Amino acid sequence: MCGHKKDRWSPIVRKYCPVKCASIDGTCPIPHDKAVLRALKARHVPNKRSLGDPSHTVFVGRLDPKTNEDSIRETMKQFGRIINLRLVRDLVTGFSKCYAFVEYSRRHYAQRAISKSVLLDGKNVFVDVEHGRSLPNWVPRRLGGGFGGRKESGQLRFGCLTRPFRRPTKHIIHKF
Repeated sequence: MCGHKKDRWSPIVRKYCPVKCASIDGTCPIPHDKAVLRALKARHVPNKRSLGDPSHTVFVGRLDPKTNEDSIRETMKQFGRIINLRLVRDLVTGFSKCYAFVEYSRRHYAQRAISKSVLLDGKNVFVDVEHGRSLPNWVPRRLGGGFGGRKESGQLRFGCLTRPFRRPTKHIIHKF
């Protein structure tokens, strides 16, 4: 489907494949739910209004719905100089969609933000690289793709930082 048997296992995704990202260890060769099939057919075009360098931009997710741009800026500026900040809002209601993009002036500021645990408005938030423009063929969660998910929430996709890919288990056959 997405890869070859020759591909070596890695905990870091270098080429996006919805089937592998939906697998708990990144090795499943077949789609296991309808969302993954939808992601395979989807064509996603990144937001054209995003003009900055994707390697300098971080995704900040799991925000509190009451979090605003000022509190994000105040918290995230500890990692470096911020050039641009965009809190994503619903077009109709104007309410926050609980995620934002922060662009730093230098790449190492973004890497520093990703490597640290961030507490924002009393809530531990998720900070990761921006995959939409940096990872070829990436498909967002709303189109059946994406990363992450938690076992507790009933989602079947596990990868990314909260549920890191585990090395595939070796099947041992015991003879009794």
